[in-house]
Amino acid sequence: MSSAEDLGFNGERLERLDALLHRYVDEGKLPGVQTVISRHGEIAHRDIYGFTDVEAGTKVEEDSIYRIFSMTKPITSVALMMLFEEGHLLLENPVSRWIPAFADPKVWVGGSAAMPQTRPAEREISVHDVLTHMSGLTYGFQFQHPVDTMYREHQLGDFGAAPTYDLAEGIDRLAALPLLFDPGTSWNYSMSTDVCGRLVEAISGQTLDVFFKERIFEPLGMTDTGFSAPEADLDRCAPLYFRGNDGLVAMAPAKAMLTPSTFLSGGSGLVGTTDDYVRFAQFLLNGGELDGVRLLGDRTLAYMTTNHLPDGKRLNDMGQSTFSEIAMAGVGFGLGFSVIEDPAAVQNLCSKGEFGWGGAASTAFMVDPAEDLTAVFMTQLLPSTTYPLRRQLRNGMYQALVG
Repeated sequence: MSSAEDLGFNGERLERLDALLHRYVDEGKLPGVQTVISRHGEIAHRDIYGFTDVEAGTKVEEDSIYRIFSMTKPITSVALMMLFEEGHLLLENPVSRWIPAFADPKVWVGGSAAMPQTRPAEREISVHDVLTHMSGLTYGFQFQHPVDTMYREHQLGDFGAAPTYDLAEGIDRLAALPLLFDPGTSWNYSMSTDVCGRLVEAISGQTLDVFFKERIFEPLGMTDTGFSAPEADLDRCAPLYFRGNDGLVAMAPAKAMLTPSTFLSGGSGLVGTTDDYVRFAQFLLNGGELDGVRLLGDRTLAYMTTNHLPDGKRLNDMGQSTFSEIAMAGVGFGLGFSVIEDPAAVQNLCSKGEFGWGGAASTAFMVDPAEDLTAVFMTQLLPSTTYPLRRQLRNGMYQALVG
């Protein structure tokens, strides 16, 4: 087993990162943290501090189970691209080939949520559009637009409402609502990846949970990841918090992880452990292979982590979304991942070509092919914009990398 120094890190400098994250816990801003940094396929640093359940005094453990929310999205994107490799679809195919409700999309041009004014879209939504969030869809929790209001009225993309329908019905509801813009013309963080999940179901003939388990989780040894946690693992599950006026406030109890939603969200539905996601991140870094198991070709993975925005644009050139899991300056977007294009514009220590994503509960992962490293960070605090944790995590990691 190699030490941090063997893998190119300065141990004393890594303590700076730990101290920063520990202050968040000590000051009552985070319940607890778990950070795993790997390089050359080995764990270089693991830091565990604080609690999963603050009120009960339950300490963070290596096998604590977290809601990973939008860190589900890269997994769903991998699933769909596995079917792409098998020849079941092309990226230019219209989504309506498998989900007929999308056959006649309309674009919002004015009016209110109760009386929207629309026009026919210039073209249909393609598979490429939903993989890149250029579909014209949105999210119900963004609040700023009448179409977001319409989403909430239909129980779509709203963290405050547990859907009572399955994925097929939910996506059909989604297809009936107006788009924000013509497909392919702009970028907006959205329920696009939930559409990807429904495509996986429609093309494979399996429900999304079964496909994930049989085709991804079991082959990669991700034994603790799924759309719910077993009842026997309740003591490992973390409550979900948000920042109140007087400190942390529990938003959802740990036991909420035991009941899967009827809506198997490919955009935000999974729970899992840090080590499971470390394995997934290493699979990505390896170009689609882990421990002799290959799920994607390395060319496919390289293609997915290339900037797919038109004309080489960055996210902040594409009509900045009201919400995203990452800062947008200097960052492009691939097929399910953010991709750093210009480290200087990011104004954060990083590498060109680094890719990853984060989750609404302030979780994050990063994969850096240039430095042959990955990082996975877990906590449970909504929303992810509460503190600049991801930027601080990246700076703390790279300033400690000296070899």
